[in-house]
Amino acid sequence: MHHLIALENYNITQEIEKHASDKLALVYLNDLGEKRTISYNDLIKESNKLANGLYDLGLQKGDRVLVVTTRLIESYTIYMACLKAGFVIIPASELLRAKDLAYRLNHSEAKAVISYTDFTEEIDAIDVDLPYLNHKIVFGGLEPGWLEIGQILNDASEDFNNETTKRDDLAFLAYTSGTTGNPKGVAHTHSWGYAHIRIAAKEWLNINGEDMVWATAAPGWQKWVWSPFLSILGSGATGFVYQGKFSAATYLQLLQDQQISVLCCTPTEYRMMVKAEDLAQYNLSNLRSAVSAGEALNREVIDVFKDTFNIQIRDGYGQTESTLLIGTVQGAEHRVGSMGKPIIDGTIEIINEEGLPVKTGEVGDIAIKKELPALFKMYYKDPEKTTLSYNGEYFLTGDRASKDAEGFYWFQGRSDDVIISSGYTIGPFEIEDALMNHPAIVECAAVASPDEIRGNVVKAFVVLQNGVKGSPELIKEMQNFVKEITAPYKYPRQIEFVPQLPKTDSGKIKRVDLRNWENR
Repeated sequence: MHHLIALENYNITQEIEKHASDKLALVYLNDLGEKRTISYNDLIKESNKLANGLYDLGLQKGDRVLVVTTRLIESYTIYMACLKAGFVIIPASELLRAKDLAYRLNHSEAKAVISYTDFTEEIDAIDVDLPYLNHKIVFGGLEPGWLEIGQILNDASEDFNNETTKRDDLAFLAYTSGTTGNPKGVAHTHSWGYAHIRIAAKEWLNINGEDMVWATAAPGWQKWVWSPFLSILGSGATGFVYQGKFSAATYLQLLQDQQISVLCCTPTEYRMMVKAEDLAQYNLSNLRSAVSAGEALNREVIDVFKDTFNIQIRDGYGQTESTLLIGTVQGAEHRVGSMGKPIIDGTIEIINEEGLPVKTGEVGDIAIKKELPALFKMYYKDPEKTTLSYNGEYFLTGDRASKDAEGFYWFQGRSDDVIISSGYTIGPFEIEDALMNHPAIVECAAVASPDEIRGNVVKAFVVLQNGVKGSPELIKEMQNFVKEITAPYKYPRQIEFVPQLPKTDSGKIKRVDLRNWENR
């Protein structure tokens, strides 16, 4: 694993600066048809100016800065400037509310917030003291009580001598929701970025400098730092940035028109795309690498993409605390329904409660070896939670899987999402995967529903296609349908039709909400 360790003096932005040239770094397009581009040289110059300007305000290396932005070229400049100056970035989603933002600002002791003009309202709505916050900086417009970013950039120099950060200095503080309590601050160092680029960008996304890459994640999530920001710019490729609402037809048209060669999006986006009318009309012949992450992707979706475009969507698994850990790399054997194999040999294991590797075929906890350089440093200000997240030499991901004789991993669900019915352990994904093949279903989620006889039974919450009416006959049909696809004991004994499923801000299905609903 030594090839994943950065030199002592290291700053993540070095990965981007080594591609300095007039080559296009980013192509931006919004839903009004407005287009902008920026070269690597100009991106570096702009971020140098901003880093200098932020220093002139009195910010110092190690200060925390909360950034609330959206899919804009400026987002890349701001992240680069803060990292270059040695500040610690707290990525904050545009969907966060005043209470969420106040918690992050105070818990991290952030000295500054940089916000896009559309999102200042929630920060101004905070009604608790913010004793650490000295600077409110806005871009994209003027706001009363905020310093406009142009004023900082005015006299700033385009030359910035990188603050000599060490590889173990903090770079990011990403807040992630647990199943209970306040979000945890996941602390990542500069050397995490070094390892991430070498694992995710190179091995999984398979990006080269000639690619036009579209990674659809929004800033504010660790996934944006992973793919649109570090993986693309750290590979010297051109990133496509689209600021507009999701629509299957729009996305497919953009893939064609922008000649996208590498695509990284969520299972939900892929699911919606394959349901688009007249799918085969789109020419995606430039697309050579397509990956999906966030949650497991259904077989039906993978099959449709393969049959229509001859593109193999490759699943990937990782989390805020680490990087992409398990997946199918380009050109590797694809085992349908499997998560793939660990990207770097010897870094991942499936363990039991004693912290020992389980036998082939046995379900256990997906665990990461402590020494993986792409693992987080700690949960910020929470040594207890940090300690509890380890079992011996392993970090516990909170996900469960089994491994077959050839080393392929098979996802079972979150440790707390697994359904145990009549002594059977059933992963919710297996049922959802089967149901998703049914033409009437848009989305579904399976959870445990308490049952006097079986302890629990499988219950599926189902969102139907427009124009399809739920009925007892349809429930029966779906149950039989699942029995045909997977082991009959897994079929959903209860099905409830719902207009939509509860989701996290990043679009993952919140099974915990459905489970609580069942346990009321």
